[in-house]
Amino acid sequence: MTRARGAVRGLIPAVLAAVALAGCTSSTGAGDGGPGGPAVSSAPAKAAEAGAEKPRADEAEAEAEAEKTGTGATKVAEKGGQVGGAGSACELPVTFDIAAGWKPRGVTTNPDPELAEALADLSEQGTVKVVCEIDAKPAGNIGFLRVWQGEASEDDPRAVLRAFVADSPITAEDATYTQAKAGALAAAEVGYTSHSELLDEPKKERAFAVATPDGPVVVHLGGMDTEEHTAMLPAFELAKKTLKPRR
Repeated sequence: MTRARGAVRGLIPAVLAAVALAGCTSSTGAGDGGPGGPAVSSAPAKAAEAGAEKPRADEAEAEAEAEKTGTGATKVAEKGGQVGGAGSACELPVTFDIAAGWKPRGVTTNPDPELAEALADLSEQGTVKVVCEIDAKPAGNIGFLRVWQGEASEDDPRAVLRAFVADSPITAEDATYTQAKAGALAAAEVGYTSHSELLDEPKKERAFAVATPDGPVVVHLGGMDTEEHTAMLPAFELAKKTLKPRR
């Protein structure tokens, strides 16, 4: 059974990918161009050009550093709804806004008895279980924002994230943990690179965690590949910025 479970876990990225795809001049010379006109120096223009390029270079460096550490996305998606509250697609210990076009649904399991153990293993990671997934396909991207919840405990958000990453069904490397804020709540955030034998290249993933009286909550963003992941980061930032304890 252990061998079967490992095989099923290893197929997660490929299965998700298949389902997702089914859904879905400067020149010098005379001042007026005529012979004998006064020469015009290009130095001021070049200096202005260099000055204009510097902010762009600084911005590029900042973006590169953010990508390297797995933190620092600044754009926030347009709001399209909310999850977590009573009557919403996913009732959670917290509420947060979801990006326009994204579709949430609660996650329940009713597996075939022969696969129950393996499927239960897939729905658990570290100390949390997946309870909600928000599909990006209707908005034009391939990936999910998934919400995981655990039992009430004394674990702090960083400890929850460390256990979550350590129990990833595919190899996770270069994990960078930072302190963060999710709405007004203290949070921990992690960015890491995942590797799978079934994928052609590594991809970026990101998650944040908060503690609630009803247990820890982890919000995770994967994606078909790093390009899709990057395109969906504004939705992740929206969730983090608007998260509130459910009243």
